[in-house]
Amino acid sequence: MKAEQDRMPPAREEEGERPLLLPTTPGEITNTLSHYYRGELGRMTSWRDRIDRTSNWAITVVAALLSVSLSTPTSHHGVLLFGMMLVTLLLIIEARRYRFFDIYRARIRQIERCYFAQIMAPNASAGSEWAAVIANSLRHPRFLLSYGEAMHRRLKRNYGWMYFILLLAWCLKISTPKLQTEGVPTLQAQSWTYVIDNAVLGPVSGLAVIAAVAVFYLGMLYFALRPDRNEGEFGHGEAHV
Repeated sequence: MKAEQDRMPPAREEEGERPLLLPTTPGEITNTLSHYYRGELGRMTSWRDRIDRTSNWAITVVAALLSVSLSTPTSHHGVLLFGMMLVTLLLIIEARRYRFFDIYRARIRQIERCYFAQIMAPNASAGSEWAAVIANSLRHPRFLLSYGEAMHRRLKRNYGWMYFILLLAWCLKISTPKLQTEGVPTLQAQSWTYVIDNAVLGPVSGLAVIAAVAVFYLGMLYFALRPDRNEGEFGHGEAHV
């Protein structure tokens, strides 16, 4: 037993945890902040690129479906209704990406407005809590916008125009005889009954389809025109996506 104890290596003394080395001098703090700023800027740019891709997909979808629907008299008006559904799906996807982008944008704006701007032109009224705000965001990351608020921003700034163009094309499709049957003169629909008959979608009556589209667009219009939330410290100003 004693021989086994002699062969065992001596127990090491428990080493205390090394203290975390943090920058202490102004030069070290400035250097660290510069690297952090570049890192956050890179993440913000990455999410902005994803937002732009979704918008480009939506524009491509709208352009392709408009070309198919309005260039061929035999194409069904349901193609444009399908385009409205696809644009809505892309809006939902883009709203999710925008929520992530907004986190990093807010941090970047805090540094630019409260640190770099103060270096260039000191302002006594500027807030001094910017570092604590960013630190709290790093310790407890959370979304600054709800899904609805993110969709509202993207709808108001980009997607509203796409919905408007699709609506105009759909109204033109169901109300213009030449876009319905080949060989018919270019005349506008002479009766409301004609428009209702052209709006039929499978077993769904034309009147029901028109009512559904009207309700959808009235809801979108109300959603787009509601006032923006006051963001206070994270206000985006005029130059903002």
